Amino acid sequence: MLLELRAENYAVIDHAIATFGPGLNLLTGETGAGKSILVDALALLLGEKASSDIVRHGAERAVVACVFESTTGAEGILEENGIDPQGSEIILRREVLATGKGRVFINNQPATVSVLRQLAPELALVHAQTETGADFDEAQQRGLLDRFASLSCEAVAQAHRNWRTIQQRLRSLEQEEQDRLRALDLWSFQHKEISSVAPQDQEDASLEAERRVLANSEKLLAASLSAHDLLYEGSASAETTLAAALRQVEELARYDTRFAEQVSQLVEARAMIGDVSATVRDYAETVQSSPDRLEEIEDRLAALDRLKRKYGATLAEVIRYGEEVAGKIAEIENRDELVKLLRVELAAAESAYGAAAEALSAERKAAAARLGKSAAQQINDLAMKVRFEVLVTARHEQAGWQSHGWDLVTCRIATNAGEPLKPLNEVASGGEMSRVLLALKVSVEEGANARNRRKAPTPRTLVFDEIDIGIGGRAAEAVGQKLKALSRSQQVLCVTHLPQIAAFADQHFLIEKREKQARTATSVRLLTSSERTEELARMISGATVTETSRKHAEQMLASSR
Repeated sequence: MLLELRAENYAVIDHAIATFGPGLNLLTGETGAGKSILVDALALLLGEKASSDIVRHGAERAVVACVFESTTGAEGILEENGIDPQGSEIILRREVLATGKGRVFINNQPATVSVLRQLAPELALVHAQTETGADFDEAQQRGLLDRFASLSCEAVAQAHRNWRTIQQRLRSLEQEEQDRLRALDLWSFQHKEISSVAPQDQEDASLEAERRVLANSEKLLAASLSAHDLLYEGSASAETTLAAALRQVEELARYDTRFAEQVSQLVEARAMIGDVSATVRDYAETVQSSPDRLEEIEDRLAALDRLKRKYGATLAEVIRYGEEVAGKIAEIENRDELVKLLRVELAAAESAYGAAAEALSAERKAAAARLGKSAAQQINDLAMKVRFEVLVTARHEQAGWQSHGWDLVTCRIATNAGEPLKPLNEVASGGEMSRVLLALKVSVEEGANARNRRKAPTPRTLVFDEIDIGIGGRAAEAVGQKLKALSRSQQVLCVTHLPQIAAFADQHFLIEKREKQARTATSVRLLTSSERTEELARMISGATVTETSRKHAEQMLASSR
């Protein structure tokens, strides 16, 4: 349920707050007061495209925000996108700068418009006044049918993805022979070049270390011999000096025990000097100058560098590329066998898709009969007498295969006796179209709620933006009753200009446009009982409210209760 909606510097709105409740929330006001602007603000928070034109003149940014009751599904979407759920509410905020840039926040955490669009189906569904038969395309009609019957397209979508993947791979293998042979020549050359060198992972690092030793063998030999001489062999070596010093300290220790520890330290030092001198002596014996080996290493490193320049920054990448090329060569060389195998897999994938699509189609056809019957009853409750059906046509040819199945869903109606059923987009009357769309959506939502009754009901907010346009009189009252009935199971927001509908409100909000300091500003306020009577009287009689219109308004309110 939508709990609160705020707008700041949004179009003609300076600052407005609306706190909504359960049931039927009606928004009324003079033409041009900005009733639909609030609906547009909510649509923006549900992921609609933003424009800098919505920023109030003279302001740096427009800010819209709302608070929804949280749902399990919404919390799951937030967690998938790395956003922490916070309590039982979800706070959406969107800022649009005058430059056209914008920011999105969910629970005061940075987010994206994509996340808003993911949340939208869980939170609210907006039916705009601009919806017509032409806008009500096949995808929307199929979506309503699937929602009515709580049908999932996931199995069909998975089968479709598998079929398309195999089909594309098979087409790739069946490309022109010239292209295939050209690719084979290139890959064969690359594979031969890499295989002839046969690089090993980290080989270049170990070779580089060996190259440094061989390139500096003379220096290493001289340094090791000199170190051995200074440490042990020379007349003034460290070992000779330490031995002399040790004798003197031992003499001190004979008379003063405080030097006993120093004697031990000098003994350890002599042993350490002996170990180090032996190590450098042994190393000197192993140092060899090998120009042939050095040249061999240089050649090997040059070959490895050539491979890295062409096939990867590291030898691991070169090796991986070589394996990929080998796989491609094997695939091409075994093309005929692979094509045969893929054709078998493609046939199985086609069969799997057909089975999944046929099962979904059967469910849709059964649901279509129920939806058609329910919608016809709902439409006829709105002061019309029609025949209505939802037609599901299976397109078995592959050109009609889609991730949502192969069905074409079309709503058809006959508004006069004796006329044939026609698609909705051929219904001429705007008033009839408004009522048909309302009745159809009411049927869908009631059906979806009935199917979800065993589970937690979908706490979605339904928003109707002047969907009652083009009707009046008895039809308007029937629409009000229908909206009222729908609001018993879920929250409904409706922008209306008809008093017959406004009389059914649980919460009635007035949208007013006033001039303040030479600027136009729109405000929103919840009407009291007496104010509702005045507003309905204004809607009945126009600018001049009469006592007759007041009495009529009181009668309408009493009748709606």
